[in-house]
Amino acid sequence: MRRVLWILAVLLSHWRRHPMQLATLLIGLISATALWSGVQALNQQARQSYDRAAAIFGGARTPMLVARDGKAFPQALFAELRRAGWPVSPVVEGRVQIDGHSARLLGIEPISLPVEVGNAPTLGRNDLEAFLIPPGQTLVAPETLADLELKQGDTPRLSNDATLPPLKLQPQFAPGVLVVDIGAAQQLLGKSDQISRLLVGNSHGPRKPLQQIVGDRLMQVEPDAETDLERLTDSFHLNLTAFGLLSFVVGLFIVNSAVGLAFEQRLPMLRTLRACGVSARQLNAVLVAELVVFALAAGLAGLVCGYVIAAALLPNVAASLRGLYGAQVPGELSLQPEWWLAGLGISIIGALAAAATSLIKALRLPILSSAQAYAWQDAQRRWLKLQSALALAFFAVAALLLWLGQSLLAGFGVLAALMLGAALLLPSILEFALRLGERGARQALVQWFWADGRQQISGLSLALMALLLALAVNVGVSTMVETFNRTFLVWLDGRLAADIYVSAADEAQARAIQSWLRSRPEVEAVLPGGRAEMQLAGAPVDVLGLPDHATYRDHWPLLQSASDAWKRLVPGDAGFISEQLSRRLNLSVGDHIDIPAPGGDWDVEIVGIYADYGNPKGQIAVNVAALTRRFPATPLTRMAVRTDPANVPTLIAALSNQFGLDGRNVVDQASIKRESKQIFNRTFAVTGALNAFTLGVAGVALLTSLLTLANARLPQLAPLWAIGLTRRRLALIELLKTLSVAAITAFLALPLGLVVAWCLIAIVNVKAFGWRLPFDVFPLHLIRLLIVALLAAVAASLLPVLRLARMQPADLVRVFTIER
Repeated sequence: MRRVLWILAVLLSHWRRHPMQLATLLIGLISATALWSGVQALNQQARQSYDRAAAIFGGARTPMLVARDGKAFPQALFAELRRAGWPVSPVVEGRVQIDGHSARLLGIEPISLPVEVGNAPTLGRNDLEAFLIPPGQTLVAPETLADLELKQGDTPRLSNDATLPPLKLQPQFAPGVLVVDIGAAQQLLGKSDQISRLLVGNSHGPRKPLQQIVGDRLMQVEPDAETDLERLTDSFHLNLTAFGLLSFVVGLFIVNSAVGLAFEQRLPMLRTLRACGVSARQLNAVLVAELVVFALAAGLAGLVCGYVIAAALLPNVAASLRGLYGAQVPGELSLQPEWWLAGLGISIIGALAAAATSLIKALRLPILSSAQAYAWQDAQRRWLKLQSALALAFFAVAALLLWLGQSLLAGFGVLAALMLGAALLLPSILEFALRLGERGARQALVQWFWADGRQQISGLSLALMALLLALAVNVGVSTMVETFNRTFLVWLDGRLAADIYVSAADEAQARAIQSWLRSRPEVEAVLPGGRAEMQLAGAPVDVLGLPDHATYRDHWPLLQSASDAWKRLVPGDAGFISEQLSRRLNLSVGDHIDIPAPGGDWDVEIVGIYADYGNPKGQIAVNVAALTRRFPATPLTRMAVRTDPANVPTLIAALSNQFGLDGRNVVDQASIKRESKQIFNRTFAVTGALNAFTLGVAGVALLTSLLTLANARLPQLAPLWAIGLTRRRLALIELLKTLSVAAITAFLALPLGLVVAWCLIAIVNVKAFGWRLPFDVFPLHLIRLLIVALLAAVAASLLPVLRLARMQPADLVRVFTIER
């Protein structure tokens, strides 16, 4: 043990003499861990919310018995099953409105509730009596209480004039859910002696077969490993994870660069230790222990920074998930111990992975040549050839995935393979470009400029790879976002063509509102609409009812359509489908689709495909009269109103006064567009922030590489100073050299970024969301990013260049006295 400590002390002495290298190593590990752990914290917080929503009183996490037609069924079946030995518990479910807020009302029977059901209320004797005995209790989550602007003990009134039992806070509940005793729920929902489903416990006692008891009226549904909400949001979280992984890799480039240079400078020390009798295994073990200690220290700091990043991004992520998918995610982070352990683990694994190449190189080089500068350079040339071969292999993998891949993961695989191949090929391209510059030079100083630039590639290659990847991702993502922004605004104008949108509390109020509106001279048209929900090919699909009016005919965002499509919609045997549904079911114009309606399958011919950006569900649009015939229970409580824009404020005020409607029930077109744009901006604010972080880490990588190379560069610069070049001129040459390789890297990043944008638009978006955007190029944006890259290179070069310009002559003279 004493010998190990002495070896460790000798190795640590290097970091005391080179504190900047230690800072570089720690900055790289902190950056990598912070960005990765921050993204994982966001994903973990969201998935915890999905689990809460799925697990509440069974949900998708518990086996259940449901009616084959999906409707409610008699409560008497519950008693029959209990007598037959089935450990079942009844649940009734429905939607209620409280002051314009929609909530999910659940009625449970706590005495028979299976113990394994998630989020069951922990009720003692007194609490159970309070829950069951009138007036009972309504259990709610803290987020729901805050959203309704109510306090514990309140008894809010529903839209049907029924009153909920007093509210009782239940911290473990999912937001948006109200839980009452099943008897109270049946009265509130108008489902007397009806239940929605039966939860099945895990009792292994004897029980009769299900069909002998209830026949074919009920069927058992096994629990899902993944809920509908999780499936819908998978693409969003996969995008976040991809950005986190990219940032992690860019941070590891910094670590690899710092460790590689440290090993190169410590090779004489390693040779001495080996000569003193230290075995290769023991030396390697101490080197690994040193890295683990650094990784633990940097990992803790990175976790703190990751928590700060996640807390800053969480409001935008929560707003995006709520706006796009209806997912309720709390606005405060609640992290598990596993997150902290995983963060430390990823920091250690990343450090060891980044150092693996340097360890192998140092141990395989002959000891007698390990202290010679050109031994490392020769090894680097061999690695350049290997990197080029690996780059071609990655390009082949990308082509194979593009040809054969059909999943979202395959789309990200294409992106990853292309970017890794380009990054590995970058040093060879830079060496080729600098070699051409050297061949074209005539003056000795210019020839040295290009030749010395080639020699620097080995030290700067990883930082330049990081810059290439960060710039390419910035170009790709910003091109996609700008394209989406333009397309989204045009689409929004088409979908929101009416001037006012009204949502009534029930059909009676809807008829009264329509009658009142038609009597107003300023109202040009009242356009009632409806929406039905159903399952198609195992996924939720909305069926929209559209009135036959010029408002929709002139503005609906059709991508493809048959001739006289709108006329063919009127009889009710034709419809439009959304782009994502057409891709998922491989349908096109002229095909037929069977819609499962209450009266039997409804055969609809597809006469158009329309854009429906931002909607995770598939949609089918039919004539509103046909919708009500096929789905008679569809509430016709929504309507659109056409009027002159100047009359909108007055008409909304009159509607509010006449029918007691508030901002949640009547809204103008401009407000909806403004809210939609806010959701859009929040969604991509997260992407923009991660883009900025990644580019910032790449800039830090370039700065730290230049700083760590500064001392190693003195033997190449001192002879030039000795023959008459001033320190200021040497500094200017070094700045131009860095700018030249950064400029070549930036120019290569532009076409790579456009390829990334095409992959995101044509592959990832299509696989993730089901719709495809047009591919546009924005030259001004590319020029701006090119300027940003050059400014980042100047900023990264500034400190080492200033140090060189201000270096004392004695330091340069001392180079000639040191044995190299």
